[in-house]
Amino acid sequence: MLRKITPVLIAILCLSGYAQNNVKEDSTIIKKLYTTSLVNGKSYEWLDYLSNQIGGRLSGSINAQKAVEWGEKELKELGIDKVWLQSVMVPKWTRGVTEFAYIETEPGKTTNVPICALGGSVPTSIGGIKAPIIEVKGLEDLRKLGSDQIEGKIVFYNRPMQPDLIETFRAYGGCVDQRYSGAAEAAKFGAIAVIVRSMNLRLDDFPHTGSMSYGDLPNKDKIPAAAISTNGAELLSSMLKLNPKIKFHINMNCRSWKDVESFNVIGQITGSKFPNEYMVVGGHLDSWDLGDGSHDDGAGVVQSMEVLRLFKEIGYKPKRSIRVVLFMNEENGLRGGRKYAKVAQNKGEKHVFALESDAGGFTPRGFSFDCDDANFEQIESWKSLFEPYLVHYFAKGGSGADIGPLKNDNIVLAGLRPDSQRYFDYHHAKNDTFDAVNKRELELGAATMASLMYLFDKYGVK
Repeated sequence: MLRKITPVLIAILCLSGYAQNNVKEDSTIIKKLYTTSLVNGKSYEWLDYLSNQIGGRLSGSINAQKAVEWGEKELKELGIDKVWLQSVMVPKWTRGVTEFAYIETEPGKTTNVPICALGGSVPTSIGGIKAPIIEVKGLEDLRKLGSDQIEGKIVFYNRPMQPDLIETFRAYGGCVDQRYSGAAEAAKFGAIAVIVRSMNLRLDDFPHTGSMSYGDLPNKDKIPAAAISTNGAELLSSMLKLNPKIKFHINMNCRSWKDVESFNVIGQITGSKFPNEYMVVGGHLDSWDLGDGSHDDGAGVVQSMEVLRLFKEIGYKPKRSIRVVLFMNEENGLRGGRKYAKVAQNKGEKHVFALESDAGGFTPRGFSFDCDDANFEQIESWKSLFEPYLVHYFAKGGSGADIGPLKNDNIVLAGLRPDSQRYFDYHHAKNDTFDAVNKRELELGAATMASLMYLFDKYGVK
């Protein structure tokens, strides 16, 4: 017997057909993005030049300016609608000659250990300093020891990253305070310098630099701050257990200068339907000076540029205006991200979505999102589109430092989340070089980012 087809049933059938058609269309576009990135990608070629022809790009350096000029040139060659530079004043700090340190067990008996100055540190006196050293596991230990045990000594922070945390960024977050605030806090108890165990999960001889702050300490009270390699930290800790009276020598020639002008590099494809709704994809153009910044964050820079190139390559015309932003000064100030957000606010620009890649060029696993429940529900409905590419991780959480200043109630912020297990082997260290980046993994990340940008462009935010 034939049943009557009700209007409700007709609506359900129509919606079901519409959903199936959308999935088919979206799957086809996403497959094109992955295929184009893997077969005819440009991200690896770009990274080769940025890393090997320019190199480390610390804010305020000549190499940072070369990178700005390179980024502007390459974006213009893509033939997108608009490319411009956004001026931003950034800090300038130089490392000087290579740092030197040794452990002295008795006069004339020394063992050299690898160290590097932390970004923003003051130098030692000419010829360096030598003093007894005291080991602590964190900032809280300073208060327990007090000035009587710390004054006149070098404080050695030796809290390692927690190895049983699968999310390595959580492990990093659990001990980075000793790097950032360690000198300021130790100085209050009379310490004359600090040595910080490198933020690294493996044992090696590469010291890892990174930003640090003296807070509101007057210049006369600032003390030198350096990182020691994980192997060096293990050795130093063992030697202290055997002989608490050993001394440590450190020599650094770093220096801070007046702020200088630099630039965010911005390129735009103007939206065909909603030109006044802006979507941002980006990474930070600056890097630390020890390596060439391939993972941090050359990878994010070239992946973000590749998103726009992929859209051009497959003939996709976005509904909304899509901007790639190569941010300056993420590493030691975040001034590029703040400047971009401030200008956008002053102009009354409506930003609806922003995606950042700043976790290395490893295999993409998914994304983390800073958004409300309604938008996250929509995002989860797209998860099946990424599963053929083994991208499964969709979670609420952080996004990216540079896009953070854009946060408001009307924007979705996202961060690409590659496999992070090896990231801190290279982070801020001399071995963060081009040879550490896998071409296929880099290209997969670019396609994954382009796919998410496509979906947000098509469906918008809730």
